[in-house]
Amino acid sequence: MSKILFVLTGADHWTLADGTAHPTGFWADEAVVPYRALKAAGHEIVVATPGGVVPQVDRASLAPEVNGGQENVEAVERGLREMTELRTPVKLAEVDLADFAAVFYPGGHGPMEDLAVDADSGRLLVAALDSGKPLAIVCHGPAALLAAVRPDGTNAFAGYRATAFTNVEEGQAGFAERAEWLLEDRLTEAGVDIRAGEPWAAHVVTDRGLITGQNPASAGPVAEALLKKLG
Repeated sequence: MSKILFVLTGADHWTLADGTAHPTGFWADEAVVPYRALKAAGHEIVVATPGGVVPQVDRASLAPEVNGGQENVEAVERGLREMTELRTPVKLAEVDLADFAAVFYPGGHGPMEDLAVDADSGRLLVAALDSGKPLAIVCHGPAALLAAVRPDGTNAFAGYRATAFTNVEEGQAGFAERAEWLLEDRLTEAGVDIRAGEPWAAHVVTDRGLITGQNPASAGPVAEALLKKLG
């Protein structure tokens, strides 16, 4: 059918306000759930990361308590093994958007470290937005929107309705007081119209070609919305 670009963080840590390097990466089921949905619909997946580094899964995303039990952890781990594309990512700087029908960014705290300031990712996002191709982003993935700046200094997504991991959720996860900055705050400052749903409940906001999901529970609904856009 179509080729879908999965852009993943290449970071294995997130630098906190006190300089501590908190181990992280991408959030497992935010990648696995959309991957399975898109592959089941016949789409081809290509993974890209900054520098083409092999992305690291956030080990916290494989804990039983965030997956509803060990049985679900094992299902997610099987999904990661199915994602053979994770082992051979392409370099984000070498991606040609013309090759893809849509772009997807999963979360995890990793994007707060690298994609939030990655110029290659920022250019890709601006190009995707201007092309009208569907762009789906989940949880902390919208940190990448912060790098999507036009030549005049404005954020390309200013004025768009979106959602992302909220300040409330970051606080309940235990990081709000430790973070150098909070995603909801930064996106709002950039002019993005953040629409927050209930903490930890699935919440998806679609505005034109942009599809955003608030948290891990939103990954499946985001994938469904993306499939509808792809027809």
